Amino acid sequence: MTDEPWSGDATSLVDAFRAGERSPAEELDATLAAIDRSRLNAFTYLDPERAQTAAKHADLSKPFGGVPTGIKELEPVEGWPFTEASVVHQGRTADRTSHHVQRLVERGGIVPVGSTAASEFGGLNVSVSKLNGITHNPWQYGRTVGGSSAGSAAAVSGGLVSLATGGDGGGSIRIPAGYTGLLGMKGTFGRIPRSPHAFMRPNTVVVGNVSRSVRDAARYFDVCAGAHRADPTSLPTVGGWEAGLGTHELEGRRVAIVPALGGVILEPGVEERVRLHAADVLAATGMVVVDRKVEPPNLALQWMMGNLATLAADLGDRWPRCAGELTDEVEFGLRLSESLYNLHSAAAAEELRIQANETMADAFADVDFIIAATNPGPAFAAHAVMSNEQSRFVEWASHSDVAKLGLRAALFATRVAGALSPKAPSKLMTFGSTKFPELVNMGALTIIANIYGNPAVSIPAGLVGGLPVGMQVLGRHHEDALLFDVALAAERTCPWPLVAPRA
Repeated sequence: MTDEPWSGDATSLVDAFRAGERSPAEELDATLAAIDRSRLNAFTYLDPERAQTAAKHADLSKPFGGVPTGIKELEPVEGWPFTEASVVHQGRTADRTSHHVQRLVERGGIVPVGSTAASEFGGLNVSVSKLNGITHNPWQYGRTVGGSSAGSAAAVSGGLVSLATGGDGGGSIRIPAGYTGLLGMKGTFGRIPRSPHAFMRPNTVVVGNVSRSVRDAARYFDVCAGAHRADPTSLPTVGGWEAGLGTHELEGRRVAIVPALGGVILEPGVEERVRLHAADVLAATGMVVVDRKVEPPNLALQWMMGNLATLAADLGDRWPRCAGELTDEVEFGLRLSESLYNLHSAAAAEELRIQANETMADAFADVDFIIAATNPGPAFAAHAVMSNEQSRFVEWASHSDVAKLGLRAALFATRVAGALSPKAPSKLMTFGSTKFPELVNMGALTIIANIYGNPAVSIPAGLVGGLPVGMQVLGRHHEDALLFDVALAAERTCPWPLVAPRA
């Protein structure tokens, strides 16, 4: 009998199945037992009967044949709860399966175990929701996993499953990967289809996975990447992602090292850790550093405002009656958007997006890669909504009844002012982002790759204060394969633990 789930990567688990060293049924039993014992709160729903049937009939010739897999709860799976991590949709069941998950099951041969926890509607980069509570970091209980792919990262890093899906609209694969010592690959926008019934706006969201190894991530692309008629933004795939690993020449490639990309305030030790890790990788590959500034605007606040239009569509006529059921921060964000988002603020956001695109395009004319930190610091307290002390005001304002009343009054006044002077909300957003950059610090390192649509990968870069930090590498559009090879070089030069030591 297998007592513990596989502690290697998913690819090696498939090899073990094929060699007869383990069986999918035994692996599933170990997985379910480990989930039952775990305090991480990584899973919000389990389907043992379906999983047992899939394990019994697993096709080991498929790329992930027999591998127990967690599915992020923002992805619909027919017959499973589809709450989007919100009390508002509690009791709702999915009537369809996403094409991404279909490919994993049909092409990949996975054994779907259950749903992994996410932040409500994927709207926050933290591992807590009103519906499901707190998901904890396997490296240190009581620390955040980040978000929104929190449960997936906790499950993979915590040794519960070796494969789990993720999604990334502003960093939601890379952020939790960075906090938990995993590899988090965000492909070029459209690399894996998001259909059916996926919102197009604001053209920043990609789907994928968090993984223990580079080859797992590349094999995942082999299974899931490729155009789908139901997603007009999806891209054809070149295939051969795993087979092509290590075949691209990196020597002489030009790299800009910009740890605090977007003007983000980094916590002590992060910049030094990223620079040291980058130096090791560059020395191993022969890539060269180019002294070049990359200063895209911080679009975190504008991105949030525009993104909430899809949430308004999702909630429909439930809003604002459902306000009390929402996570306080999500409710606050919706009310803020209603007050500040109008034609003029949308126009200002579009101008900023053009500026960001041109800044990144100019940078990639000079360099092949940009290296930055993934997160401002290591994992913070699991119950918190932001990583820095200056932003505790937002947390207090979201949870204090007195503050809520005051903020609603102020936001109503802003809406009135906006009606009288339509450009006022845009000016207020610009003022807030400029004068209080800490308020848009969380996720600002990662959002730029979503705005621009280029591929970016978070690579484990060692520890700060005993907790993992990620080194984020950004590449040109459609050059995902080159990023895989940079990550492979980092994996070979500075191997990382596949499972958290304290898990």
